[in-house]
Formats: sequence, C-alpha cells, structure tokens
Amino acid sequence: MEIWKRNLAICCCASFIVSVGMSQMAPILPLYIESLGINNFQEIERWSGIIFSCNFISLAIFSPIWGRLSDKYGRKPMTLRASLWLGIIMVGMGLAQNVYQLAGLRLAQGAMSGFQAAIIPLIAQSTPKEHSGWALGIFFTSQVSGALLGPLFGGLLSETVGYRENFFIIGACCFVGFLLLFLLKENFHPQPQIAALTLSRTFNALPDKKLIIGLFVTTLIMQFALMSIQPIITVYIAQLAASPEHLALIAGIVFSCAGFASMLSASHIGRLADTIGSQKILFISLLLSGCSFILQGFVRTPAELGALRFILGIATAGLLPSVNNLIRQYTPSACLGRIYGFNQSAQFLGMFAGSFLGGHLAALIGIKNVFFITALLLLLNAVWCRVMIYHPKRSN
Repeated sequence: MEIWKRNLAICCCASFIVSVGMSQMAPILPLYIESLGINNFQEIERWSGIIFSCNFISLAIFSPIWGRLSDKYGRKPMTLRASLWLGIIMVGMGLAQNVYQLAGLRLAQGAMSGFQAAIIPLIAQSTPKEHSGWALGIFFTSQVSGALLGPLFGGLLSETVGYRENFFIIGACCFVGFLLLFLLKENFHPQPQIAALTLSRTFNALPDKKLIIGLFVTTLIMQFALMSIQPIITVYIAQLAASPEHLALIAGIVFSCAGFASMLSASHIGRLADTIGSQKILFISLLLSGCSFILQGFVRTPAELGALRFILGIATAGLLPSVNNLIRQYTPSACLGRIYGFNQSAQFLGMFAGSFLGGHLAALIGIKNVFFITALLLLLNAVWCRVMIYHPKRSN
C-alpha cells in the first residue's frame, strides 16, 4: 500500500475512535454537572453552556500556535501530543470534584490539544493533490461516523458504568488513537527560514492572501450558521410535534439525519471535487445549505424537518472538506500547519458564537427567523464564493 493511503487509513481509524470517545461527552455533561452538586435546573443549564463552550475559546486561541509548531517539528509529533493530552484530560474530568475544576480542565483541553490542527495538514500534505479532495472527504466521513455513534455508546455506558467511569472510557479511546498514530510514517523536512517567519510575513508569502483570508471567513460563517441552530432544534421540534410523547427520540432522529447524510456522501463529494474542483463544490454546498435553512423555517412536521436536515447533511459534507482542500491547493507546504491552525481558529470561533448566540436570537426574534438569518449568511457567502473563488484560473 502506498504510504499516503496507509497514513490516511491510520488517521481515519484514529479519528473515528477519538470521535466516538469525545462525542460521548455532550449528552452526559448536564447529568455529570448535576452529580457534582449543582441541583438547580437553571444553574445546570448555565454551567453546561459555560463548560461546553469554553473549550472552543481556548482552541481558537491556541490552534495557530500548534499549527506553527507542526510546521517546525512535523505533523506526527503534534498529533501524538494532542491525542495523548486528550486522554489525560478526559481522565482528569472523571476525577473532577466540582464544576470549577471541570471548567478549568475544559479550558486546558482546548489550550493543549490541537488534534485537528495537526492531523488535517498531515493528510493534506502527504496526499497527492489530485486525490486530496477524496482523502479529506474520507477523513470527514470517519469523524462524522464516530460522532454519530458516540452519543449512543455514551448513553448506554452512563447507565451501566456511571458518569465518572464514562470519562475514563473516553480517555481510553483517546489513548487508543494515540497508539494508532505511532504507526504513521512522515517524511518531514523542516525549513527553518519558513518556520521562523512572523505572522505578517507568513501571510505575505501566500500566493493568494485574499483567497485564504476569505476561506477563513467562510469557515467562520458556516460554523456559526450550523451551530446557531443546535441549541434550539429540540425546542423547534417540540413546537412541530403533534404530541410530547417520545420527544427525545424524535429529536435524536431528526438531529442525526444531517450527520448520517454527511457520512454517506462525504467521500463521493470529495471524489467529485477532485474531478470538477473544490471551488465549485463549495459554491454549490453553500447554496444548497442556504436553501435548506430557508425551507426548514417553513416546515410543519418533524418528518419534513428531518428530510431537510438530511439534505443539509449532504451540503455540509461538501463545505469543510472543500475549504480544507482549497487551503491545501493555495498554501506552501512549509507553512501549511500554521494556515490550517488559523482556519481551525475561525472554525471554533464560529462554533462558539453560533452556540452562544443561537438561543439568544431565538428568544429575541423567534426560532423561524433564526433559520432565515442563517440562510441569508450562507447565501451571501455563496455569492462571495462565486465572485472570489469560483474562477477559471483557480482550478484544482
């Protein structure tokens, strides 16, 4: 097997296992917070939001730093460091005695992990350019697959072994990923003169600086749009459902429709991107996402919402992999980790802003209007993409 295919297989397996572990945390976090002595329902909600979102802030700050270090020392050492740190942090969370310790550990998790900031440039750099869209699509599929299975395992494990023990199992998943990543083979040759460049010189060294910065903005907007709906989707389903019975089950099914569609379509879309160009896939995906959100604001039943979220999942499968592939195409290899790190910062800032503001916007203007505002952002982004990226001279 070619080295790049072997590395891709290892990265996908490790990412799948880590995603299965890490995605178990979200559904059990409020229950774990309650077990730490927070009994008031509103306080549980408040602490859940604080603890869940503070990780995104530290990730946004530190991702470029770890990206720069990956340019200097190699991608493999950074992936090993990040996966090992995740395992240690998860064990620490299982030992936490109060919510303050838990919040501190979540901040430390984001500050020291940088898993994506190392593993994505490793895949992008080791894969031939003509196959990079497919490779990043496959990697995205492994992430989404793990994220879909994780909450199911987390719920089952919490009922059988307990909340604290569940964090130890999440840590064990991260340690398994750490061991798998030892099998990677990286042919890394550091270029000290590039690694030592300042921030301004790094961006000046890019052949198309405006395009790269525009891709950062695109990443931020798409993550804001996707995450702004997350806190309110269950409330929206409750308004649509004819009966409150089995609401949690219905919400879970509707919620997972997008992830299931992304899992099925990501590799196919990635292969198509290698054929027609990632800029075209990005434009179409933004357009399809915006139209999907408009229609979601008009649905009358949970089934209609689920069908539209399935379409959204197909569109989502073309968004982030296309951005990552375009960054790969227009960034010199020597500073690839740093640029991916900045893109990760944009991603996490969008996730934080979307998850934080989504509920507040729904309270101010109504849930349906949040869908329409989200759609407008995505469609405006599609127009920008059509003008700035979708260009005959810019082909993969």
